[in-house]
Amino acid sequence: MQTKPTIYLCLLLFTLPMAIMAQDKPTVIPLWAKGAPGFENRRNEPEQAKDYWVKNIHNPSLTVFTPPAGKANGAAIVVCPGGGHRLLVYTAEGIEPGKYLSNLGVTVFVLKYRLGRDTLSPYKIDVHAKQDGYRAMRLVRSKAAEYGLDTNRIGMMGFSAGGEVVDMVAYGPGKGDQNAPDPIDRLNARPNFVIQIYPGPLYIPDTLPADAPPAFLLAANDDPCCSPSVVKLLNLYRTAKIPVEVHLYTQGSHGFNMGSRSKLQSINTWPQRMADWLTDNNYLTPVRRERPKVLH
Repeated sequence: MQTKPTIYLCLLLFTLPMAIMAQDKPTVIPLWAKGAPGFENRRNEPEQAKDYWVKNIHNPSLTVFTPPAGKANGAAIVVCPGGGHRLLVYTAEGIEPGKYLSNLGVTVFVLKYRLGRDTLSPYKIDVHAKQDGYRAMRLVRSKAAEYGLDTNRIGMMGFSAGGEVVDMVAYGPGKGDQNAPDPIDRLNARPNFVIQIYPGPLYIPDTLPADAPPAFLLAANDDPCCSPSVVKLLNLYRTAKIPVEVHLYTQGSHGFNMGSRSKLQSINTWPQRMADWLTDNNYLTPVRRERPKVLH
């Protein structure tokens, strides 16, 4: 016969892992509380997910990865996974960068944007994915106080097709509509910096706006799709005299994600180059606020 302390111990051992799992489950924030404008009636349609991908996205959202306790530095990044606008490479280009960057003290928001090339998709890349990217940046800014964010250190990161979403937002008009009924839509959507990992070829402008954000660009030279994008962006940045750092590796092809599955040392360790850039440019450094002087 079991004694009461034994029973209580068994219950504790059973419930504790469940509690830990519940705490570890990331927060998901819909971009619009009632669904995407014009498609509100589809917001409850379930997403499809298998292995590494997610698709059938009708209720675009942000999944939040917060830094470990005591490590948050006020920086934030909206991450846009790739997938050719047919699906999202959500595990390797959403969850993995979310965990990596949050361990650097960054609060990460992984964007599930609508897919213009998904099966029977009603969406257009240059309309709805763009709309999701803009809304994501504004929504994060609106939550700066809630998450302890420095609104001057909110960046945007894209992989492949996700890089095209970044291009549409980072180099388009950033100012919000001051007459918009939703106060979130009145906020600035321009990221303070961008990180582009083998970004796709679409939506790169012919010239950069004068207030284009500083950039970290990375790809493999043997990537026929997306190394030209990095070269084009580099030349645009140099012409505009806006700070840029570029890493163009000899090998690696396309879709090496965060590099962990590559046998190439340069690709395997590329995230450290990004961390170095974030550090050297003070994006990981909290702003020091001087205490007001006390007059006697």
